[in-house]
Amino acid sequence: MLSGVKAAVENFVLDPKNQAPLSIIKGARNGLVYGAKIRFPHALVMITLFGSGSMRHRFSRIITATRQHSTRLCLYVALYKALVLAQRMRNGKVDSLEPFVAGMLGGWLMFGELTPVNEQIVLYCVGRIVAALLPRAEVSAHHPPGKAVPIDKGAFQVFAALTWGTIMWLFVHKRERLNRGLVLSMDYLYVLSDKWDSLRNFLWHNV
Repeated sequence: MLSGVKAAVENFVLDPKNQAPLSIIKGARNGLVYGAKIRFPHALVMITLFGSGSMRHRFSRIITATRQHSTRLCLYVALYKALVLAQRMRNGKVDSLEPFVAGMLGGWLMFGELTPVNEQIVLYCVGRIVAALLPRAEVSAHHPPGKAVPIDKGAFQVFAALTWGTIMWLFVHKRERLNRGLVLSMDYLYVLSDKWDSLRNFLWHNV
């Protein structure tokens, strides 16, 4: 009985006709797992180092951030794949704008609400977009197709200098515009390092 059910399910899963809708389910599952794997260690470190309140409260915040990241990514992947599939079924062909349209609608619905987790995810993507626009280094004719082409070293050096110059200016003059976690980190590095009242305090305080 069980073997028959297992065989029927396996045949259904392996049937090419079912690949498209099943890919939505698997994409959602992968989004849930990946979101948890990425967010949990990040939240664990940041909330442990810079959070306030009892350990129980901090752990609750870690779990909340992990759940928000994983569920949002899960729903986004499912929605994105469903929208791409719907466009292809309607048009009957592959359109180069499909990823943009599906990504835009998915981003509006899943990441459009201004929350700390959504803000971090969107800003991470913005950083990757900006990096993708930088000039690329020259590669040999044997560079594997599909493999990332490195950023030109000179362009990256200019980009790094402008980034750090801008972030330090904002920290000194417009810190209220920066993310709280970033400000706390920079306070530790650049403000608290100006303050001590004993040798012990100089060596170990706030380590």
